[in-house]
Amino acid sequence: MKIWQGYGSEHSANLVMIGHFKDVGDAKKAKDAIDLLKDQVTTDERAGLMKIGEGSDRYTDSMLDLLGKVNVHSIGPAELEQFAYDVAVELKNDQVIIETEEIDVSAFLKVLVDKGARVEVYSAHTYPGTGHGRGK
Repeated sequence: MKIWQGYGSEHSANLVMIGHFKDVGDAKKAKDAIDLLKDQVTTDERAGLMKIGEGSDRYTDSMLDLLGKVNVHSIGPAELEQFAYDVAVELKNDQVIIETEEIDVSAFLKVLVDKGARVEVYSAHTYPGTGHGRGK
């Protein structure tokens, strides 16, 4: 007789991150920076300059230029792949709202903080009914 024992769990997060800004203009700058970083990661990956899941230790020239342009200097090369993940980013008045199933979100946090946000992060699994996260 064989006995099989296995363990399973829901590994996906239901993470919500809200950057609260002093005004709409600052929130828009943060959202624009995130959008540009996401686009550049996609471009670098398609060009074969970056491989998601390999934890790069170098910036591409175009990424380094973009980081200077958007004035974000705290994101390490290995964190950039976070911008390739399935993440919803919404601008709502003076807030940038980020929703994802990922738990590794330090790059997004750094953009929000660098752009002047007060940041709220929570699991919508633990705090349902906030109007954010899966199963809003």
